[in-house]
Parts: sequence; C-alpha cells; structure tokens
Amino acid sequence: MKTRFMKAGAILTAAVIGAGVYAAVPADAEDALFESECESLTLADGAEVATKVYNDEYPGYTGDGFVWIKGGGTMSFTVDAPKTGMYRLVSKCLMYLGESGEIREGAVSVERADGSSWSKIVKIPHTDSWSDFSFGDIKLTEGENTITFGGGWGYCLYDSVTLTATPAPDYSKASDTPVDPKATPEAKSLLAYLKSVYGKHIISGQQEIYGGGNDGNMELEFEWIEEKTGKQPAIRGFDFMNYNPLYGWEDGTTERAVDWTKNKNGIVTASWHINVPIDFENYTLGDEVDWKQCTYKNYQSSNSTFNTANAIVEGTKEYEYFQAAMEDLAEQLLILQENNVPIILRPLHEAQGNEGNYSDGTSWFWWGDRGPEVYKELWKLLYTTLTEKYDLHNIIWEYNSYNYSNSPTWYPGDEYVDIVAYDKYNVEYNRDDGLTSGPNVSAISAIYNYMVELTDGKKMVAMSENDTIPTVENLTVENAGWLYFCPWYGDHLMSERYQDPVTLSETYNSEYCITLDELPSDWLTAYAVGGDITTTEPKETTTTTTEITTTETVSTTTESQTTTSTETTTVTGSTSATTEKTGETVTTTTTSATSSTTTTDDTPSGDVCYGDVNLDNEVTMIDIVYLNKYLAGVIQFNDQQLTNANCCSDDNVDTSDSNVLLKYMVHKIAALPFKGE
Repeated sequence: MKTRFMKAGAILTAAVIGAGVYAAVPADAEDALFESECESLTLADGAEVATKVYNDEYPGYTGDGFVWIKGGGTMSFTVDAPKTGMYRLVSKCLMYLGESGEIREGAVSVERADGSSWSKIVKIPHTDSWSDFSFGDIKLTEGENTITFGGGWGYCLYDSVTLTATPAPDYSKASDTPVDPKATPEAKSLLAYLKSVYGKHIISGQQEIYGGGNDGNMELEFEWIEEKTGKQPAIRGFDFMNYNPLYGWEDGTTERAVDWTKNKNGIVTASWHINVPIDFENYTLGDEVDWKQCTYKNYQSSNSTFNTANAIVEGTKEYEYFQAAMEDLAEQLLILQENNVPIILRPLHEAQGNEGNYSDGTSWFWWGDRGPEVYKELWKLLYTTLTEKYDLHNIIWEYNSYNYSNSPTWYPGDEYVDIVAYDKYNVEYNRDDGLTSGPNVSAISAIYNYMVELTDGKKMVAMSENDTIPTVENLTVENAGWLYFCPWYGDHLMSERYQDPVTLSETYNSEYCITLDELPSDWLTAYAVGGDITTTEPKETTTTTTEITTTETVSTTTESQTTTSTETTTVTGSTSATTEKTGETVTTTTTSATSSTTTTDDTPSGDVCYGDVNLDNEVTMIDIVYLNKYLAGVIQFNDQQLTNANCCSDDNVDTSDSNVLLKYMVHKIAALPFKGE
C-alpha cells in the first residue's frame, strides 16, 4: 500500500430540472434498455442544446443537435430496471478541448430504486470526431433508477446515449497455458488450477508485512485472520524489496515463501518494491547506500536523479543498476524454483499510478515515471532476463493495470502476461457505495469488466491488493469473478474501517471462497502434466460434468437422476480437471466435426429441496451460480430444478429467487422457501 495522490476537483452536482426522461426496460438483455438523443434528456444548468460551439461546427451528430456541457452541466434520465444488476452506459460524444493524448474529466451518478446512490469521475480523452465513450458499468436496483452524467471538468459535446445490460464475463476464454513456453510443471499446474476455479470461486489471500514490521512478527495478520474466521488464506503475499544492491539484507522472505508452499500447501505471490539511490547521479555501482537515501517513488516526489528511460538502454549506469537488481531478484526466485515452488510474480506494479501518461511522466513509482513506452520495454527486459539469462521458469507473470481510458497503452502484451490484476483501494478515496466511511464491500464489477476487456477475456483477472474484501453477495450479484483477493497488511486488514470481522468470517467460511485448508493437496503436480490438465480426487462425491462445445452444454449427475441438454458441434482433443472445493469435474471431449442434439429424462423426482438447483442434494453457492446462469438464458432447467429454484414459493423463477437464495446462504434468511416478512 502506498500514499495515494488526489487530483484537485470534485464531482459537481447540479439540480435536476423537470421530471426526467422515463423508459421501461425490456427483459431481453441483448436489446438496449434505454436509447435517446441527448437533447431529449433532462438538462441541468450548464448543459444546452447546440449545433455548433461558437463558430465551430462538428458534423456527424444525429437528431436535432447535440448537448454542449459547460462546467458542471449534466443530463439525466430515469429507467425502470427489471432486476438488480450491472448496466453499461455509453454515450456518443466528442471531447473537443485539448490535443491528442490529453484527458478531461466527466462524472456519472445514479440514485437507485432502493434509496442508495453512487457516483464516480471518469477520464474522457480528447477526440477529433464523434466516438462512443463508455462511462462504465453501473449497478442498478430493481425499480426506477435515475442516472445523471456529464459534469466533472466539463466542456464536452454529447450526441446520444445508450444503456444496456452488462454482459456476463465468459470465463472460459481465459488461458491456462503459461506465456513462458519452458514453464515448470509446477507453474503449469498452478495456472491450470487457478483456471479450474476461475469464475466459480474466489481464492483468499493476504499480504504479509515486509522488512522488520510488526516488531518482527510476520504472522500477525495471519493469526488475526484465524482468530476471526477459524481459517487461513490460501495465498500469501510477499515482497522482495529488501534483496537489492544497495542496503540488501536477509529478512527471511524467501524462506517463508518456500515454507508456505512446501509445508503449508499454500500459493505464493509477490511484489517487488525495488529501490534506486536518490542521488543516482553521484552513485557508484556496487556502493552500499543507506535505505533512507533510497526510493521506489517517482523522480518528481523523491527528487531522484535516476532516469528510468536509461534503464532499458545498454551501456548506461541505470541499465547496469537494473541488471544488478534483477540478479538479486533472480537469486531468490531460483531458490523457489529449486524447491519446486511456483510464484505469481507481480513486478513493476501499479506503473500507471496517479494516472500516468502525462507530459512529465507522473506516476508514483520510478518504473512508471517516464510513461508507458519505457515501462513496457522495462517489463519485457525483466521477462527476458529472468527467463533466458537466469533460466527461471517457475513464474506466473501478473501485470498490474488501472482502468483509465488510456490504460491499454501500458499493457506489455499477451505474450508477456499470464494474469491481469487490479489494486482496489476505495474506502479512503473513490468510494462507490454512497457512504463516507466504513468498509466498502462493493465488488467493483465495472473495474473487473474493464480488466477482462483489456485482454478480451484471454487472461484471468485478480484483485492483487485491496482494502475491504467484497462480500460474496456483491461478488455474485455483480457477476465479478475476481480470481483472488489479497488485502494489504496492517489496518487495511485489521481495522474496522476496512473490514467488518463478522462479514470477513462469512466470506472465509462461504462455499464461494477457497481457503488454505480447501486447496487440493496435490495442486502442485496434479493439474498440469506436459501442459494438459489432469484429474485429482475430489473432496466431495458430487460430480458435475460439462461438455465444452460451440454452444453451452450442461450435464448434472446425482444419485437420483441425470439431466443433460446438449446441442453440440465438436472438434478434437480431450481434457478434464476436478476442483476439490466443490468436487466439480470439467471435461472437454471431442471427435471430428459433427453436430448432434441429446436430451435425457427431465422428470422431477417429486421431492422439493428449495435452493438445490443443481440437484446434488445440497444447497451451496454453486446453486446460485446455476440459478444466475438460468436467469441469464445460458442454461435450461428441468421441472425438478424449476421447482427447487422457486425459493420465494410464488410459482415464478426470477431474480427474487436468486436474491432470496443468496440471503439464505449468508444466513440473513433462516429457511426456504421464503414467503416474506
């Protein structure tokens, strides 16, 4: 966790004039839920309909004109949401101020049907012509919601607006093949295991303090978690910052990392707050430098003379220093590799911190303070040096992104990244729950979806650092399938400002969250042999088999019945994997290209077990996943499943049943079916 810098300026809220524009929302998620010319919306002071700005014309707009937002001007409309969920707001607009690459601010907010509110600032890049700009994904609650947008640091032109249901992520697209073609069997197995639970569960994690913090008690956070939850996190976060060419000292990080995997069966992740001398200009390579004279901050705030742009140029002192730093890191990673310990490595993290891409290279770490092009070359140099020069292949490469409009310009490329990660800190700043203090348990699905789209879903997305852990309810309702969470140490875990211990325990003890005791005992070896996923013994006897084809196929097997609905076009190849958390087996089976349709008996057994929609004689978080897939039209239910899914006992299966089932799972409802207060 670092000190966060805030830009001056706040959301400017204008009073809405008139009753607002109202639209009924169709049930079909594929259709636009709301479409309008912006001049037809409710406009507040500072927003006016125009056909030109002063004497400048901007051809290409539709309708009778466009809305010219000046200062805090806003537009608003009201929409009747059929269910609680995420919706995407896109406006055709033109940011006419500034030059190419410059950014202005806008704002979006919502007053929800349930009385809650939400707002955020967005970054709108300069454009020379009309283009679609996404304000991101907005959570609406069932009923009438009023959305307001524009404002911020205004002076932008808006032509039209569209609101659609946010599509559910396609978790199957994420790769489980390491980008390093020489990846060790353990690294392959780790990535394959992560893929096997991605979108179905969230893995628990916790960052340890580094150096001599907590008076040398590196277990303080972990003891606190066990005291509050009875569990331990499955992932432990480390930091290799103290292995460096300046003041380097042995703080036991590598030894603890080996122990975490070898003796506790846990997963290792690590960052690398690598330091540089502040007075680099007068520094002689190899000299010892007191840690107080070193920094990992940018040159603007630290006054360092280290020029990051030179770190990728052979023959420079910066290049030679970075080589020495990589050697120190490689020595520690080699110890892990020799002990068959794979690592999710998150080096050069938060490179776009403080928004980056400004003319002065502003970002809060030195590795990002010269902009995206230098940063990407630095990442590639690190990847190539560790894998080729030091022959390290136990690394899962995790890239730490932001969700600004220009964030894709920082991405090193699919061939250098295994996992995309985001660091969530939104209790102190950028709250999205309408509150001013206390834990912010939002699943920030808008950011999650942005991270997914950054690579078109090809990479798994993790919450590599965070303050408050999102609730299982929000993770499910918001359809945000974060791979894992990992709170920062100290108050970010142990202060009630950031975590409610009761909620934390509910999360750790839920079926959705994987803890240390629930990791497969053989995750190091069983999930990938020669790159292929293999099957391990499940902890539970229930088995769900899914044939992955060109269309959705779901087959559910229980003691009492088998239900299959399959429409398939198959290709070649076969793999399978079992998740010990749920006993779920995923199988891909194919032959030559043929098409077939298979159905089996879907006669209900006659008994009703409310909530057991996957018919495994248990009510777990997996049932919520199945129910949400049914409601989204991804899978079909037979009569018994429909009967069991009717948790409200009102003869309809809809989002109310999903909400009731979730409340039952988190112990807010004592029994099913729920018939109201």
